[in-house]
Amino acid sequence: MFAVPPNTLAAPADLSIAHPVRIARELAADRGSWTHLLRYDPDQRWSGLLARTESYEAWLLSWLPGQHTELHDHGGATGAFTVIAGNLTERVVQPRGTEVLHPLTAGQSRVFGPNYVHQVHNDGPDPAVSVHVYRPARARMTLYTHDPVAGLRQAR
Repeated sequence: MFAVPPNTLAAPADLSIAHPVRIARELAADRGSWTHLLRYDPDQRWSGLLARTESYEAWLLSWLPGQHTELHDHGGATGAFTVIAGNLTERVVQPRGTEVLHPLTAGQSRVFGPNYVHQVHNDGPDPAVSVHVYRPARARMTLYTHDPVAGLRQAR
């Protein structure tokens, strides 16, 4: 145990060096900074830029039931996403073709590294909202197909 002197204030987090999941969680908690931006698009998953700095990029996404990403990676970027509302499922396909599903509820986060292949979808009955952070800025996504026999391949 240690003693903290009276009237001690914690220094604000330096988000330029913070882990992407910390940035995502802090942005998700600051509802006043993004609720006015939130939109829902019945034709496609909606996304809006929350922040772009020299060290990271953050996006707000909305997901109506049935909306999803394609199977993809984020190139050399690392990142994280946090579910703010609703439920999402992350499908991760590993290099040898093994698939893992991660059901996520509000308040839960997932972290990814370079060349991490995944797909996110809303299979639930309600809309979902999430914050995604990429470091460095969002890289070009590579799309993939996955066949249980042929394995993981880049889409053409």
